[in-house]
Amino acid sequence: MKVGVLGGGQLGRMLALAGYPLEMRFRFLDHKADAPAGQVGELIVGEFDDATTLDRFAAGLDVVTVEFENVPSSALKRIEDARRAPVYPPVKALETAQDRLLEKQLFERIGLAVPPYRAVSSLDELRGALDAIGLPAILKTRRMGYDGKGQIVIRAAAEIDAAWKTLGASRELIVEQMVKFDREVSILGVRGRGGEKRFYPLVENVHREGILRVSRAPASGNIASLQASAEQAASRVMDELGYVGVLAIELFDLGGKLLGNEMAPRVHNSGHWTIEGAATSQFENHLRAVCGLPLGDCSARGHAAMINLIGEMPEAPELLAMNGAHVHLYGKAPKPGRKIGHVTLVDQDEKKLAARVNEVRKLTPSESPSA
Repeated sequence: MKVGVLGGGQLGRMLALAGYPLEMRFRFLDHKADAPAGQVGELIVGEFDDATTLDRFAAGLDVVTVEFENVPSSALKRIEDARRAPVYPPVKALETAQDRLLEKQLFERIGLAVPPYRAVSSLDELRGALDAIGLPAILKTRRMGYDGKGQIVIRAAAEIDAAWKTLGASRELIVEQMVKFDREVSILGVRGRGGEKRFYPLVENVHREGILRVSRAPASGNIASLQASAEQAASRVMDELGYVGVLAIELFDLGGKLLGNEMAPRVHNSGHWTIEGAATSQFENHLRAVCGLPLGDCSARGHAAMINLIGEMPEAPELLAMNGAHVHLYGKAPKPGRKIGHVTLVDQDEKKLAARVNEVRKLTPSESPSA
């Protein structure tokens, strides 16, 4: 089975590492010659909107998938229309995830509550929207925002003009009420070609500056009802989109009520713990799904945590000296705000795991146990 992946970042790299034991081969397309996936598979360097490059990429593939959601839909449609290879997840899923307004509307359509929001395309519309939903609020671009980019918090009326000046040029914005949630969680599920589904335990996430710092799974507390609600929402999204592959939905937990934040139609940072912490990793399950193979067991092997390495690399020997620490480096140059690797920990005791997480974070330059 030869798998084509649009995008050559660390997610593509980890897909290949999960697929090689299953005798899969990989080809990646990325505009960067030093893309991490090039370390582990064939890399074609070019633009996603170049027809010649796309045809060269798709030739001889059995299936095509993506490792980030901002691939132009025209690229996927060209591959589909030429019948080079089936494309999963479907184009509709990527188009929805690429637009925060369409994403919110999808969540509402399947019965998942969202924070109050409005689409805005002018300063007057922004003022009217804030009158309706209140402050504080977050102004976001509808497209191309990730890891805290493309968004501004508005806490007072005096900040409205400056926020619009910063983001208003796009004219395609959305503003949503800042909700006082108890915690951020995510549900990761996988749906096969025949519609079968499986779900991982609910994940509890800690963000700072819009970037995921730590994920813990299963989420703390008695989460049975939350798990059921999250699975129901994810299942409905998958069915609505005719989805195939791994899907992640980020959620706010407000006293046991879940609000939809955003979704990622791909393997996700909050699922990295599954490499060592679940019976089948999200990467292997994504490949099983898109290749038409039986889905794997999603159960946890205990309590697991993932700590992102952001911006700077700690001393690897110190991390490796920690009992049970699994270090994953992406082959990316250090840069402020850049995810250059992660560490996963697994323990049968939740309290012992928490202590070990703090030990790892003490060694990470951009982190501290209280962050």
